[in-house]
Amino acid sequence: MANLYVDIHALQIIPPSCVNRDDTGSPKTAVYGGVTRARVSSQCWKNAVRLMFNEVLPKSDVGIRTKHICNLIADEIDRLGGLSPKKQAEAILKNGGLALKPGKKGDEDMETGALYFISPAQIKAIAKLAVENPAAKKPEIQAVMKAAPSLDVALFGRMVADDPSLNTDACCQVAHSISTHKVNNEFDYFTAQDDCSPADNAGAGMIGTVEYNSSTLYRYATIAVHALKDNLEENTVEAVKAFVDAFIRAMPTGKINTFANRTLPSAVMVTIREDQPINLVGAFEKPVKSGDNGYVEASCKALVAHAKATYRDWLPEPNKCFVIGEGLEELGDAVTLKELLNRLGDELESLI
Repeated sequence: MANLYVDIHALQIIPPSCVNRDDTGSPKTAVYGGVTRARVSSQCWKNAVRLMFNEVLPKSDVGIRTKHICNLIADEIDRLGGLSPKKQAEAILKNGGLALKPGKKGDEDMETGALYFISPAQIKAIAKLAVENPAAKKPEIQAVMKAAPSLDVALFGRMVADDPSLNTDACCQVAHSISTHKVNNEFDYFTAQDDCSPADNAGAGMIGTVEYNSSTLYRYATIAVHALKDNLEENTVEAVKAFVDAFIRAMPTGKINTFANRTLPSAVMVTIREDQPINLVGAFEKPVKSGDNGYVEASCKALVAHAKATYRDWLPEPNKCFVIGEGLEELGDAVTLKELLNRLGDELESLI
């Protein structure tokens, strides 16, 4: 099939929070357009999407990322009646090209050197092959290890340093989210009371600080639908809809108990293109200024202007464009989230 891309653009208000921390505990930031912006890393939001997959999809459609795949396969071999589940699991994985090493000191279990992304279907297939054909050769084993990826493995890809032939190319890219405007991190000074302290002790049981910021973020992701179809075949449209839904609604959980910062986007645009993906972050290279109406309205105006300029000067308008919320109606059909998912699915069904 021809190239086919689904782009998702979202403007989202994040109240005081520390969604994604760096190694010092500070909210992540980036310098863009000469000023400091709030930033949430791509891996942080992808993890939130995967966690939402666990809530909205069958377990069979969601992968497991772990060093302990040997144990998972051994458990399945044991269920199938294998005589030496752990030895059989170790043997088939080693013959398939994975290097295994002992786990923590005193732990007899073997594990991979890096996290390995595997689907429930692959676990079952590898175990079945280990029981039915212990003498299977590497090509046969690797064919089973690569077949039937879960939705998240097919979307986000898998890198296997031990044997690159086991890699799965990602069909989805997620940008680091950045604020449309300049931010300054702030500090929350907090105290905690010791409920069992003496009556004559008026001091706090603990004191400390938490660094935080607030922002209006521009979030972007794209899916190469044609590549996803190569991995999933008949599940392609449902996978795209699941990702779009989760990307719009998921929220990273960093410090969420402290700040209760679970919000939804204020405006979303989803496009279908046949030429190439387009990240429209250039709309905010000049930081948006707040006014009486805050940042969202000005951010929507900047995004609309930049998109129109991009379509005028560089590439044509998308094949189809849907928008949710207020402020982006000039660019596409206004819909609700439910309508977006249904109409997106219908459009993709007609194209693939």
